Amino acid sequence: MPASQELPSTLQRSSKKAQRTWSKAHDSAVETYGEGQRAHRTAFAALKHSFEKVGDHWEAKDSKGPSDKQAKRRTAKQGNTAGGVDANASKQHLYDRAKQLDVRGRSSMNKQELVKAIEKANNRKTAKARS
Repeated sequence: MPASQELPSTLQRSSKKAQRTWSKAHDSAVETYGEGQRAHRTAFAALKHSFEKVGDHWEAKDSKGPSDKQAKRRTAKQGNTAGGVDANASKQHLYDRAKQLDVRGRSSMNKQELVKAIEKANNRKTAKARS
């Protein structure tokens, strides 16, 4: 099935460029690996190089590059990710995202705690947008 027909809801609320990035990577991965989880993981890994999840949608990053250790891998495998949060961003960037998402206690959090808190806030906003 073409990627454009199975866009995840977070991408449906994102820019056309984010949708194209995911769709092209997904369609290419389907040709290589077949339909399924591996194609989806590959498409999200490609998306995370240029975009980060903010609330219930994806926004372009200031600079391209992998968003977490899992996205640095050559082939997308199951494992822990930062859920679209740019874990490789500066602490200030993460703090600003946490502020934008109204994460409580952000001023006393270290970088890893900010990543987890932003991921939770993103998940809450996505769930709310789906209902």
